[in-house]
Amino acid sequence: MASSDDKPDIVDRGAKEKKDHKKEEGEEEGGFIDKVKDFIHDIGEKIEGAIGFGKPTADVTAVHIPSINLEKAEIVVDVLIKNPNPVPIPLIDINYLIESDGRKLVSGLIPDAGTIHAHGEETVKIPVHLVYDDIKSTYHDIKPGSIIPYRVKVDLIVDVPVIGRITIPLEKTGEIPIPYKPDVDVEKIRFQTFSFEETVAVLHLKLENMNDFDLGLNALDYEIWLCDESIGGAELAKSANLTKKGITYVDVPITFRPKDFGSALWDMIRGKGTGYSIKGNINVDTPFGAMKLPIVKEGGTTRIKKNKEDGGDDDDDED
Repeated sequence: MASSDDKPDIVDRGAKEKKDHKKEEGEEEGGFIDKVKDFIHDIGEKIEGAIGFGKPTADVTAVHIPSINLEKAEIVVDVLIKNPNPVPIPLIDINYLIESDGRKLVSGLIPDAGTIHAHGEETVKIPVHLVYDDIKSTYHDIKPGSIIPYRVKVDLIVDVPVIGRITIPLEKTGEIPIPYKPDVDVEKIRFQTFSFEETVAVLHLKLENMNDFDLGLNALDYEIWLCDESIGGAELAKSANLTKKGITYVDVPITFRPKDFGSALWDMIRGKGTGYSIKGNINVDTPFGAMKLPIVKEGGTTRIKKNKEDGGDDDDDED
């Protein structure tokens, strides 16, 4: 009699074969799916590489001040935008803000700002006006003649195919002046040649620059009155540098006809003081660009000085 230990092992070959078959099918199916995924991924990368859709880049390349005077400053912000895509992209909106020490000076919106060409780049110019009266009325600690820091913030909103609408934030910092007009006085008038037909004199001007920056004086454009009589304008003999928070003396030659003055001429010669007025402008260079600033002096008094050869005393201490 055979014992139970002697019983042969019974193996269900059909079940085993079925199980092994399913395993092979699963391996084949998984491998196929992985291959499909890899294929799609490779195709996607190739399509993306071929089409080249990507986010545009931008940078604030410069901030210009083409015009500045006592009333306002015109500022132009240059923004360079590069489009890596094979199709043009619309520049939907431009939001801009200029602030100083966290305080808003001016802001605005430029809608429908144009289109950036495919695989191209373009510099977009953002014009901004800073009105000084608005700034000084809002922020009383900002004084004329001072230099204030600024920060330009720009948000470019573009619509990129496939990617969609995106915002590109940009910033740029710098300094801008709040200009103040120089104070002018005629220290004295020195005659070089004196005749009734033509008299040549030199105006000794005292110019006080109350700004926190130098002014390079290039030209004068003004009219002067002596004893309420206009003797016309004058030209600057040479350029001068008006140092910041300082006083500079400038000589300006002038020619006029005394006989056109009438009785006012004799009052001017006999009197120790001569009433004068000046109205005009000066053209100056500054670290921030060229400026045209007004000069005004009304009701001033100066002295007339004659050279020794004309019978006068050339001692400046008398003046």
